[in-house]
Amino acid sequence: MVKVSFQQKPYRGLMMQAWGAEVFPSPSDRTECGRKMLEKDPDCPGSLGLAISEAVEDTVKSKDTKYSLGSVLNHVCLHQTVIGEEAIKQMAMAGEEPDIIIGCIGGGSNFAGLSFPFIRGKIKDGKKYRILAVEPEVCASVTQGELKYDFGDTAEMTPLLMMHTLGHSFIPPKIHAGGLRYHGMAPMVSHAVKLGLMDAVAYPQTKVFESAVLFARTEGILAAPEPSHAITAVIDEAVKCRQEGKKKVILFNLCGHGMLDLTAYDAFLSGKMKDAGNGD
Repeated sequence: MVKVSFQQKPYRGLMMQAWGAEVFPSPSDRTECGRKMLEKDPDCPGSLGLAISEAVEDTVKSKDTKYSLGSVLNHVCLHQTVIGEEAIKQMAMAGEEPDIIIGCIGGGSNFAGLSFPFIRGKIKDGKKYRILAVEPEVCASVTQGELKYDFGDTAEMTPLLMMHTLGHSFIPPKIHAGGLRYHGMAPMVSHAVKLGLMDAVAYPQTKVFESAVLFARTEGILAAPEPSHAITAVIDEAVKCRQEGKKKVILFNLCGHGMLDLTAYDAFLSGKMKDAGNGD
């Protein structure tokens, strides 16, 4: 488990332990790449890219272990499209069609799952959907990264991928949206950006949590930090529609609750949260 998430989200680790798992913060002293990072920076907060390196190394060295990557790769994006296919049917049941489709984006598969079936509509049927990916300002691979071949992990154990990337050695600041702290973007999502089929925007985390608290107080739902990025864009788009006097249907993916992220809400509500640096 990425060290900063291990520290910020202790109940996730406890849940895994309750089901019989051993949980170690990454970088750890249990792998070669983890030890190298700790030697270089004993206080390294870790990253998803580094945790992948440790997991792959452990898998390669263990005879009874298999590894399945849950994001970024194209086949994972394909599996996730059940989200968008269901959303299309749900919108039809509601008698509506979205004008704007919004989702948070880290490695890309969650966002691809919602948006790709609608991108199909843009390509095949000439639909005019605006598709918007939302990422953290301090780990913004799409809006700030470079489109090039790069490794999917810190220790260079994965194949090279053509993607928007901040560099596989990039260690993001300790923001509370742990699921979005990844240096690269899924190749198919990156290609969709290149083709102009979707746009991206980035927000600082204090603005994201302002939106999360507003959403909780108006909708009664405590969202996780990751989808709260999408909520922020939804609010901005809705305000823009009101100012322009336009009516638009906005679809977004609320992909996680925040009941295991209460330490993040505590940091925000107590005024301790920062936008850059250590992000606490």
